[in-house]
Amino acid sequence: MDTTRQKDYRLGVLFILTSAFCFALMNLFIRLTGDVPTLQKCFFRNLFALLIAAGTLFRSKAPLKIGKGNFKYLLARSAAGALGMVCHFYAVDHMALPDASILNKLSPFFAIIFSVLLLKEKAGLYEWISVVVAFAGAVFVVKPTFSFAVLPAASGVLGGLGAGLAYTFVRKLGMRGENSMMIVTFFSGFTTLMLTPYLLFRHVPMTGRQWLFLVLTGLAAAGGQIFITKAYAKAPAKEISVYDFSIVIFAAVFGMMFLGQKPDWLSVIGYVIIVGTAVWKWRCMMRQNHA
Repeated sequence: MDTTRQKDYRLGVLFILTSAFCFALMNLFIRLTGDVPTLQKCFFRNLFALLIAAGTLFRSKAPLKIGKGNFKYLLARSAAGALGMVCHFYAVDHMALPDASILNKLSPFFAIIFSVLLLKEKAGLYEWISVVVAFAGAVFVVKPTFSFAVLPAASGVLGGLGAGLAYTFVRKLGMRGENSMMIVTFFSGFTTLMLTPYLLFRHVPMTGRQWLFLVLTGLAAAGGQIFITKAYAKAPAKEISVYDFSIVIFAAVFGMMFLGQKPDWLSVIGYVIIVGTAVWKWRCMMRQNHA
């Protein structure tokens, strides 16, 4: 790597680790909010994130305009991100935190597929093997059954798909020079607007404690979104996405400390397979780059 690329790579790693910590906190706060409807949680998560992202964008004094030809990619990123967010929130509400977190982290493997299909990037044999093995690992976490009990896990997988598609478009926007804060602000505004009708007609009153955790959810989400957007704008997902799996460690610690959750042995096997596959893929890629 040349000096500039090395610097971008290190910044990408730092940003993605910070993002993982923020998103693990977000998952904890989602759960601690209690029996508030999932879509209502999503609305306030994005409303608070919108205020923070828009404020940051204004303070940066960057031009408040979307790059030429980028609107369609911003719209696609936001639609995919909204799908991923709603499904992930539902999974977090109904599963152990590390289970929901690891299923969401199937996103880098989905990103490989979407990068090939949408960005016309090439994927090597080891990358395709990693996709197959990671999805096999997800089976241990999902524990498929012919009952509605599997819905939260299925939602978690769909959340990972939406996130993977969203980050593919983030990468596309980064390649096209779009301001990372504009990407975050657009996404937060899009999802807030999309969920406003639900809030107007189906709003459920909340306690002071629930309001507090929703505010904290929004703050943590904004931090996670800002840093992961910066990360994927700095370096390709296939080079740094392995570090995003640190969220499983953060989530497991938070789940045990604050919720008394202990993953079962099948889930642990799934974690090991998925995280191990991510590390193996990353090592193969790094050896290839230095060959």
